[in-house]
Amino acid sequence: MHPFWNSVVKVLPTWLAPNLITFTGFMFLVLNFLILSFYDFDFYASAQGYSHVPSWVWVAAGLFNFLAYTLDGVDGKQARRTNSSTPLGELFDHGLDSWACVFFVCSVYSVFGRGESGVGVVTLYFLLWVVLFSFILSHWEKYNTGVLFLPWGYDLSQVTISVVYIVTAWVGVETWYLPFFWNIYYRDVFIVMILGCLFTVTLPMSLYNVLKAYRSKTLKHSSVYEAFLPFLSPLLLFILSSLWVALSPTDILQQQPRAFYLMVGTAFANVTCKLIVCQMSNTRCQPLNWLLLPMAALVLLILTGLLNQSETGVLYLWTGVVLLAHVHYGVSVVRPALLPDGRKVKSDSAGWLGSFRMLLVFLRRRVV
Repeated sequence: MHPFWNSVVKVLPTWLAPNLITFTGFMFLVLNFLILSFYDFDFYASAQGYSHVPSWVWVAAGLFNFLAYTLDGVDGKQARRTNSSTPLGELFDHGLDSWACVFFVCSVYSVFGRGESGVGVVTLYFLLWVVLFSFILSHWEKYNTGVLFLPWGYDLSQVTISVVYIVTAWVGVETWYLPFFWNIYYRDVFIVMILGCLFTVTLPMSLYNVLKAYRSKTLKHSSVYEAFLPFLSPLLLFILSSLWVALSPTDILQQQPRAFYLMVGTAFANVTCKLIVCQMSNTRCQPLNWLLLPMAALVLLILTGLLNQSETGVLYLWTGVVLLAHVHYGVSVVRPALLPDGRKVKSDSAGWLGSFRMLLVFLRRRVV
């Protein structure tokens, strides 16, 4: 895709901030998620016997997904073109990428849905974790080797997803009801594509690169514990969320899959962002993310049956807390940046309003 991105970046005005390009691409994915949440909140719209999503939504989804993918590819080129590359801009880019995982997974799920020829919500839950693990694997590699390997499987998946949206608008979701070959359905191809990107590209290359660094004695962390420390918080998040799914008294994943996916994906993004900060600053990864402590208490209360009657409300409340905590963390990282005139942030910029103002300054600035 580099030849295409090189052509795109040449038409961008030099005053356009790379951070704004990054943020705009991310918001296209959020917009996809919100539109499909309106038309297909429970992931049943593509199932047989249900009212389907309008064709224009699939066209918009395809265009927005490709635009998001393209902008994610040209933001770094624009930064280098305008001599405005900074570690904070890199953190902003990769941090939003980590959060984007849940948005594009949930959006493409609406193509197949939960019907008889679709994908079950539990299966999609584990597929979401495959995508999340694939993402953090690359950053774990950089944490240990100092080099970020970006597998081409991501490019293949994004182009394929964009094409699938457009095809769906043309032929309708009914096409996905039919077997692809013999008794193999399109949903099976979707699952194999996700698993294949992990096990044939991302995982082998990351392990190979870490092993190569170990043999050349260039690993940044010599002990096994320190090397695998970044996986502790994601593993605990996986255990807690899976316990909630498996032992939920109201079968919460079946009742509220979209909210549950959003909660897990946002909590994971928060964990990943802190790993990215550590790898970029050459500091030790923190063993435990603080969000996991109240989540552990919450899951314990649910499993003991104390919140049976209000589990859905508790999920929405906790999802809101996780969203606010993650946004606050992101803005807090940006706030220490200098204002255009070189002065530090004023004390009256404290609070959410001041944080929002600082985010706008960050997005407008070409050099951060």
